[in-house]
Amino acid sequence: MHVVGIGTDIVECLRIAKMIERHGELFINRVYTELEVEYCRQRKAATQHFAGRWAAKEAILKALGTGWIKGISWRDMEIRNDRGGRPSVRFRGGARDKVEDLGIGRMLISISHCRSHATAYALALGAPRDPDEE
Repeated sequence: MHVVGIGTDIVECLRIAKMIERHGELFINRVYTELEVEYCRQRKAATQHFAGRWAAKEAILKALGTGWIKGISWRDMEIRNDRGGRPSVRFRGGARDKVEDLGIGRMLISISHCRSHATAYALALGAPRDPDEE
């Protein structure tokens, strides 16, 4: 596999807490999928987990090289965790279309947070290259 793109992001947890306080369910439902909301709300430090998912989505867009372009929404990227806690991403809609266009076979993500900040890193990997095409 080869690297298609990388991305990183950091966000203040207080910023996300204020957005949730100010806009409530409207904000949450615009940014997060039902699965993400359920996951975060089950955690002791829910705001840190919401902020981590925000940072992960921003990092993913940077790895895709798109930023916020027409046709990609927050909910097109769903951050999931396996039983061991390892995060992964599921794409849908415009984000899935972009992933397919770029030939991305796998997106690796890492998320960390503390009381004040959440950070994420995304690595987009493409399928192995055919040496005859280079």
